[in-house]
Amino acid sequence: MASLQSAYKHSSLLPPLSGSALKVIAVLSMVADHSAYYLMEHGTLLYEVMRCFGRIAFPVFAFLIAEGFRYTRNRMKYFLLLLGFAVVSEVPWYLLNGADGTHNVLFTLALGVLALAAMEAFKKDGILCGAVILSIACFATWSGVDYEWRGILMMVVFYLLGNVCNPSFPSGRKAQLFCAFPLMMHYGIVGALLACLVISSYDGTRGFIYGKVAKYGFYAFYPVHLLCLVGYIVLFP
Repeated sequence: MASLQSAYKHSSLLPPLSGSALKVIAVLSMVADHSAYYLMEHGTLLYEVMRCFGRIAFPVFAFLIAEGFRYTRNRMKYFLLLLGFAVVSEVPWYLLNGADGTHNVLFTLALGVLALAAMEAFKKDGILCGAVILSIACFATWSGVDYEWRGILMMVVFYLLGNVCNPSFPSGRKAQLFCAFPLMMHYGIVGALLACLVISSYDGTRGFIYGKVAKYGFYAFYPVHLLCLVGYIVLFP
């Protein structure tokens, strides 16, 4: 870890942020986004500001998935963990959105891990590797998961161009953001810029979130906060 920090040269407007800090920012952004979408009158200034802040969440989560995949000891367990929480989260997602053909973002993240695993498995055959990744991206769009094919490709870009062990780490981070930005800005250019600012501040360290309780609590927060939104809507229609 010391080698990571020695290779890192801070070049962001924000102070250096650990992976744990990125998770907290992404979670706060997600809560603001969903609170505005499900609880507030659309079109108001506060609604637009909160939705704009909410655009930070997914790019940061996508970046963290790529980093997590790079360092996890058990990639199958990583995939199954995301898939399991995605299935659990589908109940409150359905209660909020009805049968609109969409599915929650944890399915997107799980498919992203699958795409990264395919990249590793077929990296010696570029054509096959690209075909499998594009197939997963097309499946994401067909199945209606949040962020569709753009979400899958965003994780692929972050993983492909992210090598924090390389002495050219700051340049690599700029390349990541440059290539991922067109995918981000589809959901709002201001939010995409804010997400780039947060990601560019990552210092390569894990931070204060560690241990099984904190780890599973972080994943469980997603369905729990959706259930809280459902409860609020039921109690205060």
